[in-house]
Amino acid sequence: MDLIQFIMTLIVIGVFLLHVAFVQYFERKALGHMQSRLGPMRVGWHGLLQPIADSVKLLFKEDIMPANADKPIFYLAPIIGVVAAITSLAVIPIWPGFSIANLNIGILFILALSSVGAYSIVLAGWASNSKYSFLGGLRSSAQVISYEIAMGLSLVGVMMLAGSANLTDIVNAQSKSWFILYQPVACLIFVLSALAETNRVPFDLTEAESELVAGYATEYSGFRWALFFMAEYAGMFVMSALGAVCFLGGWNGPDFGIFANVPKIIWFLLKVYGCIFTYFWLRATLPRYRYDQLMNLGWKIFIPLSLANIVVTGLVRVLWKG
Repeated sequence: MDLIQFIMTLIVIGVFLLHVAFVQYFERKALGHMQSRLGPMRVGWHGLLQPIADSVKLLFKEDIMPANADKPIFYLAPIIGVVAAITSLAVIPIWPGFSIANLNIGILFILALSSVGAYSIVLAGWASNSKYSFLGGLRSSAQVISYEIAMGLSLVGVMMLAGSANLTDIVNAQSKSWFILYQPVACLIFVLSALAETNRVPFDLTEAESELVAGYATEYSGFRWALFFMAEYAGMFVMSALGAVCFLGGWNGPDFGIFANVPKIIWFLLKVYGCIFTYFWLRATLPRYRYDQLMNLGWKIFIPLSLANIVVTGLVRVLWKG
């Protein structure tokens, strides 16, 4: 059984890395059609081989490093982000009875690793010995700390309803109805906080090209730059999967008619990729926030609203049981 689980783990990680490569293609095609363009069309049928061409180009591209950079940290920073994102996948239940590590504190494990991933950006900005990179790293640290608190608090109501921080238990608790029906405010806060956590539009302040060139990644090139890109898209998948598990019932789907015969993993993936498509949609629609707006939204609105949601959830549960 251990060997089977090991093989399944390798398969999941392999498919996950393939997803990271091709989700960039899907984003470019989605944005293209939303903006009346075609997106990638040259390499392969409708540009389907574009991710492979990009990967080969980045792999052989010249690796440039600033003369005064802190070399060990400069090398290590992009690896931290990728490893943190991939490790987060370990506790996500993909279908009934399967998760790489079925931890009782699955939610806390993912939140902890998302904090570790922030070090990737902060260290990259500091090690580059560049003012633009350093400012991008500082912005990221303030942004991630702000929205990580709100995101963690938004999941407290979910844990209260499920009576557990285990992600499998949370999915099983939604077998009859999804938690988004009971926690709509928490779901909205989670979605917006996840956007900020993964540095996506409209909260991509760490990569504000018009102000900071390319932010923390200004001095990176070639495959090391690609690792930051990979970490971002891997983080999108992890946050989308966490949202699907906590608010959309995970692998649970309609159990009547032809829907009852649909494999559980299909329902899970449909929800995850629906959340990822929302990332693309928002990028094509919304402008970037100013930094003061970003901070005000996190500290003055999301955190108080999350605390209020916890209090209301607790009162309702007490009154319901009473």
